[in-house]
Amino acid sequence: MKLSIWILLASFLFVSCQVNKKQEEKKVITVSILPQKTFVEKIAGGDFKVNVLIPPGASPATYTLLPSQLKDIVNSVAWFRIGYIGFEYSWKDKIAETNKEMKVYNLSEGLDLIADKVEDHGDHVHMDGIDPHVWLSTQNVKKMAEKIKDVLNEINPENKDTYLLNYHKFVKEIDQVNIQVKNTLKDVKGKTFILFHPSLTYFARDYELNQVSLESGGKEPTAQHIKEVVDLANKHNIKTVYIQTEFDREHARVFAEEIGGVIMQIAPLDPYWAENMVYIAQTIRDNN
Repeated sequence: MKLSIWILLASFLFVSCQVNKKQEEKKVITVSILPQKTFVEKIAGGDFKVNVLIPPGASPATYTLLPSQLKDIVNSVAWFRIGYIGFEYSWKDKIAETNKEMKVYNLSEGLDLIADKVEDHGDHVHMDGIDPHVWLSTQNVKKMAEKIKDVLNEINPENKDTYLLNYHKFVKEIDQVNIQVKNTLKDVKGKTFILFHPSLTYFARDYELNQVSLESGGKEPTAQHIKEVVDLANKHNIKTVYIQTEFDREHARVFAEEIGGVIMQIAPLDPYWAENMVYIAQTIRDNN
């Protein structure tokens, strides 16, 4: 009886070791933010370990890379940048130096970007102040998904048929999200909403909404700008100000008091991207 127990235990340990070994042998793909992890896993399944540089609750504008994160960067075969977040500007050279063999892909390339200033120089267009929140547009995410699929095919060509199948499934999901969000917002086209940090610029463009932000260019709002937005809120009877979960609530609290309104949190970095897009639409529809 005792011998049987030992044999069972030994078998369990052997299987556990094999599973752990298999996990360790997975190639690593690094991404900047949590929604990207979701996009990669939708297409790759469990073929890769996905390393996220910016952890939950941290701001992509100010996050500082921890020494403990270098191990996964060293082991990464690819890094999918989101494109224009402050963290990437500050750390891209250091990250590239840490692993010179790692290929770097900018998922914002080829997207219809929104910028504060656009100058046409004939042979090229120069853009300043590009809004980084490209993943909050279903059309952008479809293009990102295609690039992710193509890169996965290069890294692991033997599984390209699976990646193609998963890609088409994900595109269908994206289209369904787009339809659901459109239907949710169909009766509030042109609606003005106010938030602290301008994170819903692409979302607002896609669904014909008017986003007004307290913060501009990463700078704290001036007293004059707050007054202008208070006047706008009173004119349109707006009683809600939205704020990202990563940001200090103080300015939003002061503003909410000025308009006799409330603060509502949104989470643009929520890893449950599809559900979050629908939630944002429902929240904007249901609050003035």
